[in-house]
Amino acid sequence: MKTLHCLRVLYFLFLIAALSLTGCKKKVVAAAPATPAPVTQPAARPPVPTITLTAAPAAIDRGQATSLQWDAKNANAVRIEPEVGSVQNTGTRSISPASSVTYTATATGLGGSASDSARITVRVPAAAAPARPAPRPDVRVSTDELFRQNVQTIYFDYDKAEVRSDQVSRLEANASWLKQNRGLKFTIEGHCDERGSEEYNLGLGDRRANVIKEFLIKQGVDQSSINTISYGEERPICMEKTEECYQRNRRGAFVVRPGN
Repeated sequence: MKTLHCLRVLYFLFLIAALSLTGCKKKVVAAAPATPAPVTQPAARPPVPTITLTAAPAAIDRGQATSLQWDAKNANAVRIEPEVGSVQNTGTRSISPASSVTYTATATGLGGSASDSARITVRVPAAAAPARPAPRPDVRVSTDELFRQNVQTIYFDYDKAEVRSDQVSRLEANASWLKQNRGLKFTIEGHCDERGSEEYNLGLGDRRANVIKEFLIKQGVDQSSINTISYGEERPICMEKTEECYQRNRRGAFVVRPGN
């Protein structure tokens, strides 16, 4: 019995000691997770400006008006040249140019600049040929004079070699008279105004002379009676720097060849 009592005492002492050790342990607090550093975003690049410019209508007769229309985005300033100047980002402007002109609109912003152009063609009526006096019945009219009286000069638009709509009836009348006078030899001269290089204008004058020749042949004029030559800007009939003068120099002229 005494031994059993001693064992119980030892058991309780061991149990008390174990409980004491357990109570002395410190609680360990888990470390908070580290906060990630904020990511710095690159600065946004300003958008590049855009602009559109149109003219409606794009071709007018002198004295008529047309309308410029433009629309710019991402722009702080918009300018239209020539003559219009600074404008709002979007708008329209009625204009009446005296001669053919190209307008350029430029939009400028933080992202750079952009531009667009619109061409306006101004049609100028060809100068009417002065009336020629009727020949006297008792005077024999030379072949050269008859030719000059009945075969008219053909006029062209700037930098063009196509027969204009207002010149078609003139050219048809020329063809009708030439068919009635078959066997008459003549030369078509191609001429230009002074704008452009000498080499370019020689080529343009050649195209103008040949487009008239092709028109006459289609109308039934004998091809063997036609020669062509280009003088480019070498033989102007007007020296002023005006559209009226330039128009008179942009022509296809007819000359009787010697020997008729």
